[in-house]
Amino acid sequence: MSMRELTVLGTASQTPTRLRNHNGYVLRWDDEVILFDPGEGSQRQLLHTGITATDLTRICVTHFHGDHCLGLPGTIQRLSLDRVPHPVAVHFPAGGAEYFARLRHASSFHETAELAVEPITADGQLITLGVGTLEARRLRHPIETYGYRLVEPDGCRMLPERLSAYGIGGPAVGELLRVGHLDVDGRRVTRDEVSVVRPGQRFAFVMDTGLCDGVYALAEHADLLVIESTFLESEAALAAEVGHLTAGQAARVATESGVRTLVLTHFSQRYADPRRFHDEAREHFAGELVIAEDLTTVPVPPRRVASAG
Repeated sequence: MSMRELTVLGTASQTPTRLRNHNGYVLRWDDEVILFDPGEGSQRQLLHTGITATDLTRICVTHFHGDHCLGLPGTIQRLSLDRVPHPVAVHFPAGGAEYFARLRHASSFHETAELAVEPITADGQLITLGVGTLEARRLRHPIETYGYRLVEPDGCRMLPERLSAYGIGGPAVGELLRVGHLDVDGRRVTRDEVSVVRPGQRFAFVMDTGLCDGVYALAEHADLLVIESTFLESEAALAAEVGHLTAGQAARVATESGVRTLVLTHFSQRYADPRRFHDEAREHFAGELVIAEDLTTVPVPPRRVASAG
């Protein structure tokens, strides 16, 4: 059975705290299991989730600040230690290729896992997956940084009452889906006449950045948006200076972009009470709001349902 959910490994920005590990997020999307931004300690956090190295199919790194990549050496070595039998793709900003090479070979080990190294070289780069398209968009941060979104293509939902009205049933429904039309009693019935569009689901991952076009492009109509909210509005000037977002800014992006479920994370250690992020975001966003905590799971919301015309 297919499963689509986010597992949070860590939620701290810059440095871990007693309650928050460095960043780390795993998206399970049917057969794809994608590890985003494995910070220090991610390998150990995985042990608490039931997700194994063998489950991973892909690793995506937004940029090469330590809290987003220092877990790479252990994770990569674990792929070999566990003799993961399938290739694992790795995406990261091409300008950080030297950092990736150093992290990949940070210590001596016997490399048996097959890494498919596929750097991001351009804003808007598309990677075709079996479950949809992974898109990378440039963000605004002091070093080269990309966010990612996974977009499932739209499908269609057959309407039983319309199929019945045309006398279509059984194997003929499958043929109509495949071919796009069916001749019934001398009349051609098209797929569009007996179905409505089933919108594909969208997941977006936005880490260290100031407000920019890339943020909005990634967040557009996301069913689940994971986005940094390092600061509160009281530090908005500092956030802008260092290339980060506030909880209020992230929430406004979500509202303006039609996001369904908003997950805030990457919190500065200066804030002890996470409820402050919730309260600030709630002023600007009325949808499902999650203040991420380590080792929690957030389901991708059910598909949007298009009404029949």
